[in-house]
Amino acid sequence: MKAKQDYKIFVLDGDMFSLNIYEQHLINLGYSDISIFHDVIEFYDSLTLHPDIVFLDHGINFANGVDILKKIKNFNPDIYVVFIAEGDDVQLVISSLKHGAFDFIVRGENDVMTMESVIARILRVKKMFQSNTDAEIFKRHR
Repeated sequence: MKAKQDYKIFVLDGDMFSLNIYEQHLINLGYSDISIFHDVIEFYDSLTLHPDIVFLDHGINFANGVDILKKIKNFNPDIYVVFIAEGDDVQLVISSLKHGAFDFIVRGENDVMTMESVIARILRVKKMFQSNTDAEIFKRHR
């Protein structure tokens, strides 16, 4: 399968089974620059590799997902962070979006398919921002 634009994708999840499923699904979608993490410290150390997209489990090894989100956004606000969590905790959704998450996926039967649609939305947003940036540059140079 031909690789898609090589976005660097990180997946941080406390469940090794889910990590492997998400990694395989992303590979099947044609992405090749994927890093998976089970350890928060290793994840933080790897942020210097500048991921484009991070899929973030809410509860990882006693770490709070919203706190991890804040650290990611503090490191680089342009990283698209997508929360993955159990259940339908409205307060968690509100808090994650308030602190800069791009989207929120409820773990379940359709989470891998939802990942695909979220990535498609991220790509559309990136293209929109690029088009707006190109238009602004064009206006300045007229």
